[in-house]
Amino acid sequence: MMLKGLVLAGGEGTRLRPFTYSMPKHLIPLLGKAMIEYPICHLVDVGIKDIGIVVGYLGHLIKEYLGDGSRYGARFTYIRQERRLGIAHAIHISIANGFIEGPFVVYLGDNILAHGIEKYVESFITSEPDVYILLCKVKDPSRFGVAIIEDNKIVKLVEKPKQFLSDMAMIGIYFFRDPDLVEKAFSSLKLSWRGEYEITELIQWFIDHGYTVKYDIVTGWWKDVGTPESLLEALYLLLDNVQPRIKGKVEGEVQGRVIVEKGAVIEGKVYGPAYVGRDTYIAKNATIEHYVSVESRSKILSGSVTRSIILNNSTIDLNKARLVDSIIGNHCYVKAKRELYGAIRLAIGDYGILEL
Repeated sequence: MMLKGLVLAGGEGTRLRPFTYSMPKHLIPLLGKAMIEYPICHLVDVGIKDIGIVVGYLGHLIKEYLGDGSRYGARFTYIRQERRLGIAHAIHISIANGFIEGPFVVYLGDNILAHGIEKYVESFITSEPDVYILLCKVKDPSRFGVAIIEDNKIVKLVEKPKQFLSDMAMIGIYFFRDPDLVEKAFSSLKLSWRGEYEITELIQWFIDHGYTVKYDIVTGWWKDVGTPESLLEALYLLLDNVQPRIKGKVEGEVQGRVIVEKGAVIEGKVYGPAYVGRDTYIAKNATIEHYVSVESRSKILSGSVTRSIILNNSTIDLNKARLVDSIIGNHCYVKAKRELYGAIRLAIGDYGILEL
């Protein structure tokens, strides 16, 4: 069975503002890779090389960044979703424009799954259900579409329930066998109270009409990145799994599981787990503490940073201060002009300037 992949990246990322005013959230880097590259690499790793990418908000930036797919060993087709009418609508337009003609897997472009999708692809191919979805137990099911399960079968799917119905959330990876059936299901849908064609209602059609809908429960961690807090949580989870790698120049001190990319220079201290991107400079008066990602071409000139993300081409000069639980956008400049002590928490969008 030859599968095509469909990566959805059309959302505005409103909950991640101010960072998404100037770039789509799918291009926010984590450990040197744009967020959307994680699902793309998972698809390519299992041999899915024909991938459609549904874009909308700032979609031209995604297209410029990813290109035609050749550097990933894949072929990309870009599908524009002019109006953000939901996941089911994104699938529909991908079928309607001729990209999807057979079995396919949908992977939300802001999802990061710990161990990839290999075993789930194998399960879909061998069991041949009409629909196959992945679930994960969550603490706050009101944020997700959830599955109500009875006797090991899904009986009902509900989008963002206002009262507790189930703690099994749909994680944003969906397999479909027959696009004609998907189109038939889509033709029955109406816009929800959120103004979208809901994926839960699309799959519910298959359940209600007696088709085979199977599921699997993800055992490793999974994170959908939609808020600054979840972006930092995704960083922590990724860093928990890194292996040390030193390709840059270390003149200071590096301890623990630290990645230092090519061209980086470390004169100060870095304590892992941490990531230091390409051509980044950590000065002798600077300390990178645990769970930090300093992305490409940024400079940390003084002070300390912990549990934070510094995006590309930014300069941080904190004097004696300590940056914690923070996200600093691209091309930012943060300087403490006097001796500040204690913790500072910041969220600064691209090209921000802050003098303390």
